[in-house]
Amino acid sequence: MARITFSGRNLLRAAQRFEEGILEKVSDIVFETARLIQTEAKALAPVDDGSLRDSIEMKKLGKYNAVVTVGADHKIWVEYGTGVHAEGPGGSRAKKIPWTYYSLKLGRYVTSEGMKAQPFWGPAVDAGQAYFKTEMRRLGL
Repeated sequence: MARITFSGRNLLRAAQRFEEGILEKVSDIVFETARLIQTEAKALAPVDDGSLRDSIEMKKLGKYNAVVTVGADHKIWVEYGTGVHAEGPGGSRAKKIPWTYYSLKLGRYVTSEGMKAQPFWGPAVDAGQAYFKTEMRRLGL
C-alpha cells in the first residue's frame, strides 16, 4: 500500500488548485445558466414583428454574475395577458370590456377584450433554475 504525505505547503497548494478549479466550474455554470435562460425565453417568445424576441439579451458581469434582460416595452402584457385574460399580479383591472382603440399599424379602430397570456419569461427562468441546481449538485455544492 502506498503512503502519500503532504507537507503543510504542498497541502495548501493542492487545496488552492482544487478551489480554483471549482470556482472556474461555478463561473461556467453561471454563464451557461444565463445563456440557457436567454435561449429558452427567445424560443418561447411569441413573434409578431420580432421586437420582443430580439430584445432578450444576456450580459456577463464579472466572473460570477450574469444578467438576462427583456427590453421590449410590451413584455409584461405578453407574459401576463391583458383585459379579461390578465393572469399577472392584480389580475384583470379592465373597467370597460370590450374596449375600442385606434391601431396605427392597421390604420383603423379595433375592438378587443384583451390578449391571453403567452408566458415566455417565467418558464425560461424555471428551466435556468433547474439547470443551475442540477449542475451545482454535481459539483457537490
